[in-house]
Amino acid sequence: MNIKTKLFLGVGLLAGMIILLVSFSVINLQVLTATEPDSPEAMPALQNALLWISVTGGICVLISLFLFAWLPRSIDKPIKMLTRGILEIANHNYGKRLELKNNEEFREVVDGFNRMAERLTEYRASTLADILSSKQFLEAIVNSIDDPIIGLNKEHEILFINNEALTVLNLKRENVIRHSAEELSLKNDLLRRLTRELLTPGQKKEPLKIYADNKESYFRASYIPIRNTGDDSAESSSLGDVILLKNITEFTELDSAKTTFISTISHELKTPISAILMSLQLLEDKRVGELNEEQEQLSKSMRESSERLLSITGELLNLTQVEAGKLQMMPKITKPIELIDYAIKANRVQADKFNIQLEVEYPEGKVSKLFVDSEKIAWVLTNLLSNAIRYSKENSRVIIGAQQDGEYIELFVKDFGKGIDPRYHQSIFDRYFRVPGTKVQGSGLGLSISKDFVEAHGGTLTVESELGKGSRFVMRLKA
Repeated sequence: MNIKTKLFLGVGLLAGMIILLVSFSVINLQVLTATEPDSPEAMPALQNALLWISVTGGICVLISLFLFAWLPRSIDKPIKMLTRGILEIANHNYGKRLELKNNEEFREVVDGFNRMAERLTEYRASTLADILSSKQFLEAIVNSIDDPIIGLNKEHEILFINNEALTVLNLKRENVIRHSAEELSLKNDLLRRLTRELLTPGQKKEPLKIYADNKESYFRASYIPIRNTGDDSAESSSLGDVILLKNITEFTELDSAKTTFISTISHELKTPISAILMSLQLLEDKRVGELNEEQEQLSKSMRESSERLLSITGELLNLTQVEAGKLQMMPKITKPIELIDYAIKANRVQADKFNIQLEVEYPEGKVSKLFVDSEKIAWVLTNLLSNAIRYSKENSRVIIGAQQDGEYIELFVKDFGKGIDPRYHQSIFDRYFRVPGTKVQGSGLGLSISKDFVEAHGGTLTVESELGKGSRFVMRLKA
């Protein structure tokens, strides 16, 4: 029975009972009117009329109450069932079905709802299957990577981790997935070192020494931020980070072997080079005989080559100390002017050779002293001054000096040569790097070693240079 029929039936029944009540009232009123009030039939007729009117009125009231209770409920029930079904679907309960067989108005709605729920169930099953398949495929890819890899969300919870990482960290998969890396790191030193960069970025990343593959291995950690680019109009958002550990044991061993080889060769070369220089000194001594002009030229050339070779071996020895982490510091209180005087004396012959005028800029007032390894800082300043002389034109000038900047002392060397392209301001401090087009001979190690020496003192070595305007190297040390 549909709603229209229910309404029609209810209203019709109620109207009929009202008409019946009115009819009984009119009929009984006519009977009473036709009867004499003093006649003996008047009272029974009145009682009979009141009885019928009361019975009919009671029946009308009962029918009205029944309709009041039944009619709204019969209309409201399918609507509530449909509402509950929609809420179940909204809560992802796609197995919900509606059954309203006796309601014609909602039959099409119910059929449509059930078809929708069935299709959603099929779609969810297929989507979950696709997601599960993709998840298994991604897990297979992650586990097939030989290097340890860890994926974290933006709350630093571990989302995935491959078998290599579990082995290196000595953890079990069920104890780490969806757990906070910060909490796990409280009981795992290696994980704490890995997550430290995420919590406090900017720290110097040193290779990690880990016992793996039944031996001590070295790993370098790479931190890859994962971002969601979204639509073209939407801003990218952070999804988390991936920590990748690259096994660099092989390269570390090769580098160590290279350092040992260079150190050994450098030590072995210093002795014969020193012997050559001593022999040249004896040869140039006039007490053993005069040299003709050609012999003097050859002797001079041999001395320059030997000194350059001795300088290179010295640089290589310094390099091996830095790379091996065996840089020994012997600091003492030193005046900046003493370092400048040492550098000038060491380069005086070279400056005179190219007719370079060396100028000193030093404050007239009191300058704080430095607590540094004077031998190494003097070597740096000597190297900077030597470079400035070599890259300057003949008959030009080079300025060396110092200045106080608060609690820091700046030692600087300025030349007026061709300058350095800004593109290479950082690269010139890399080992073996030489600016393209440079004709001056050199090993490409001087500036790299100088930077390592200065940074070992907690200072900085920077360059200010423009093409055609010369260069200014500044060594900044705490007083």
